Amino acid sequence: MKAICLPLLLFWSLATVMSQTPDWKLVWSDEFDGPTLNEQNWRYSDGGGGWGNGELEQYTHLPENVRIEDGTLVIEALKTATGYTSARINSRTKFLFTYGRVEARMKFTHTQGSWPALWLLGDANGKSWPSCGEIDLMENIGKEPNTIHATVHGPGYSGKKGITKAYESPTSLEDWHVLVLEWEPAAIRWSWDGVLFQTLTPAMLPPKSRWVFDHDYYFIVNLAVGGGWPDYPDPTSVFPQRFTLDYLRVYQKAE
Repeated sequence: MKAICLPLLLFWSLATVMSQTPDWKLVWSDEFDGPTLNEQNWRYSDGGGGWGNGELEQYTHLPENVRIEDGTLVIEALKTATGYTSARINSRTKFLFTYGRVEARMKFTHTQGSWPALWLLGDANGKSWPSCGEIDLMENIGKEPNTIHATVHGPGYSGKKGITKAYESPTSLEDWHVLVLEWEPAAIRWSWDGVLFQTLTPAMLPPKSRWVFDHDYYFIVNLAVGGGWPDYPDPTSVFPQRFTLDYLRVYQKAE
């Protein structure tokens, strides 16, 4: 972990202490402290084809695209002679959970066409998207350099109809920040550096829509390039771009 200023260190320490209260028990974490990505926690999702979003990158598991560096996970998007490469990892078959408190410390660079994301995808007995459900803890599109988006997708509220909330970070997203997601049976809450900015309940769904956030989900971490939402790199775009995670932790209510 890199040195951080005293105020941020104090905030981070307080957030950690709060997470260790008797109400919450740590059930899974990755501190990204090993020499390489812990494959007991993660799988690589290699390939291209747009991933349903019109993305440009080819995902690889090469160290230039995904690696452990200074106690952090680094996903790096590169421009090559033939296009773009990046990385996408997931915890499917490795770690799934229903309900809990997720904490992640992160930072990322930005440029037109970049799209870092930390999200949860439902693993609902083979149901396809969006019936399986999706919880986007954080997405950023490079043309909005200080904005993060918290979104859910489900049957009747997916794609452009996803239920979303944007939050403008008061400090640069290239600095360290702590994201918290609290997921309960009838509520999902998002906080950024201790500021609660989004709460979702079943009553907020469109009429006749189903709440599908009641079964196991798994993590996906990726850095996309281009796509229908962020749009595509242009002559102003600069590569490489980085998405860096210091840690990812899951707590559940103590019994």
